[in-house]
This record gives sequence, structure tokens and C-alpha cells, in this order.
Amino acid sequence: MVKEEDVMHIAELADIGISAGELKKFTEQFNAILEYFDILDTLEIKEKLERPLVNVFREDEVIESITQEEALRNTHNPEDGYIRAPKVV
Repeated sequence: MVKEEDVMHIAELADIGISAGELKKFTEQFNAILEYFDILDTLEIKEKLERPLVNVFREDEVIESITQEEALRNTHNPEDGYIRAPKVV
């Protein structure tokens, strides 16, 4: 069983702000989810489930795109054929 302190710790790790009013509801929901996993753990699997591997990705296709000049047309300050971006420190 998950305690409110555990939920607060998980919320801090996930950088999710949970108010004191929401804490009880989140704790109840978290425990309800874990109860479903307990139910799944009781199921007996007689056969091993094997599924074939299927590639769901399509082949890469070369298609026409915009030219470099067209891409730079909307920039405010291109530099040497590239889009100039502000420095990030």
C-alpha cells in the first residue's frame, strides 16, 4: 500500500505539483491502480504468448523539399547560409 509520503516523493521526482487537497485523492487512485496489478498477478498463463516481430516503420523516401534559399527567406539574420540562433549558455 502506498502512503501519502510516497506519493509526495514520487510527485517531487516527477516535478508534479500536488496540493494538500489533491494528495488524498492521488493516494487513493495510486493504490487502486496497484490493486489492478495484484489481480493480474493472480492470473495463470498456461501457454507462452509469442507474437511475431513486425517492423511498423516505413521505408525512407527521398522527396523534394524547399531549397536553402527558401528556408533562409523567413529568418531575421542568416549567417553564411545558416540560420543564426541566439547563444545558449
